[in-house]
Amino acid sequence: MSGRAPDPAPQLPARALRQRLCAAVAARDEDALAVTMEALSGASDAIAVEEALLQSYLFVGYPVALNTLGLWRARSGRPVPLPSEDDWELWTRRGADVCRQVYGGQYGELRENARALHPDLERWMVAEGYGKVLGRGGLDLRERELCIVAMLVVLDTPRQLYSHMRGALSTGASEAEAEEALREAFRYAAAPARERAWAVWERVRQGALGS
Repeated sequence: MSGRAPDPAPQLPARALRQRLCAAVAARDEDALAVTMEALSGASDAIAVEEALLQSYLFVGYPVALNTLGLWRARSGRPVPLPSEDDWELWTRRGADVCRQVYGGQYGELRENARALHPDLERWMVAEGYGKVLGRGGLDLRERELCIVAMLVVLDTPRQLYSHMRGALSTGASEAEAEEALREAFRYAAAPARERAWAVWERVRQGALGS
């Protein structure tokens, strides 16, 4: 929990609120989570909020994701949805397609690098990360990537941030939308993390302009 009063949120567009929510998840800022969830609890696209929270376990782990979803249930009053069907064959195929969309020409290199670390991690990354989770409905891939960007800024992981900022642009985000995600994340990121994130963005933006 932070030592400062959380920023007011209700006047922001739902897209920016979801990004702010994801940044607050990564920061484990319960005050900010409460304010942002309150602003989102009456939103017509509550499924999108739940998808943004659900995918967070890939980046912050199950304990934080479980606690955050518990807060959301209590704040929103939304009923628990029905479970989805498991289909690992589908997830593997879909994961490869989604991963290609995010990484573009670096897709093959990504898989090789992950395989060199551990072949099981490579398979899980594609089937679980991109197929089971990021390939779900309820939130389009562009916005999933922007929400991930917000989390990674706070988590201060520049290499992964670079990949997902490129992924956001590759899946249809504008530069203005990418910078919006950065602004929301900067509210909860430490100063060194903000500096590193902006440097990453400059690299990504220059690369996009040169392509």
